[in-house]
Amino acid sequence: MDRITISDLEVFAFHGVLKEENSLGQKFLISAELYMDVSEAAKDDDITKSINYADVCKDIDMFLKNNTFKLIETMADRLARHLLISYKILNEVCVKVKKPWAPILMTLDTVSVSVSRKWHHVYLSLGSNMGDMEDNINKAIRLLDKEEDCQVNRVSTLRVTKPVGPVEQNDFLNGALYMNTLKTPQELLALIGSIEKELKRVRDIHWGPRTIDLDILLYDDEIIQTTNLTIPHIEMDKRLFVLEPMTELAPWLRHPVLGMTMREMTNLRLGLED
Repeated sequence: MDRITISDLEVFAFHGVLKEENSLGQKFLISAELYMDVSEAAKDDDITKSINYADVCKDIDMFLKNNTFKLIETMADRLARHLLISYKILNEVCVKVKKPWAPILMTLDTVSVSVSRKWHHVYLSLGSNMGDMEDNINKAIRLLDKEEDCQVNRVSTLRVTKPVGPVEQNDFLNGALYMNTLKTPQELLALIGSIEKELKRVRDIHWGPRTIDLDILLYDDEIIQTTNLTIPHIEMDKRLFVLEPMTELAPWLRHPVLGMTMREMTNLRLGLED
């Protein structure tokens, strides 16, 4: 990945744990590594196809002057997220904040914090079998896309499917979507929970009817197993109502554990030769 580097930009701003730091202000040195594809800009010698680093420097200065944070850890995190959201061409940023005047009553050069943030590639399953099912799914998609650190890119065709499990209930409307997010897996799980709550999902019956059902299928190539989250989603390779929309969105995408593509897993479930 190509990179533009800004080193030790001086910004005078009002950040710190102490009251005096917030009122009197101090100097910070900001470095940023901006990762993107600059091949088109280089080929055409066209600044509009890259990032104007002068604009980025002014943006960093304005962002840090218009906000106040106690911790330079928070400052670095928020600045990195702000740059990714503001400049759509960026894939990843690394931000380093140096604090030359750290109040520790000892001689030092600087105290610094570095963070790396990037857009993560995520696939979610979508489902509903209560009320206006298509409207429920569309509302959930809009709520996801409303988050400034989430970008819904593509949504599959919605399909009517039979319910799984022993509970008698209506057929489902199912699909999947591909999105980018700056959220961690746990932050994304919390967002999904809040959306399901807003759309009045009730969890009284296991595998029971629901107004909306959102599940994280894949998050980059990560393999996660915690008490409340498993990625890749368990048994996604056995469920056609997941595999068919995933094959529509990304037939070439490989399951990070099984090593099979979405198309291969779909054909296997259908008993077809690949």
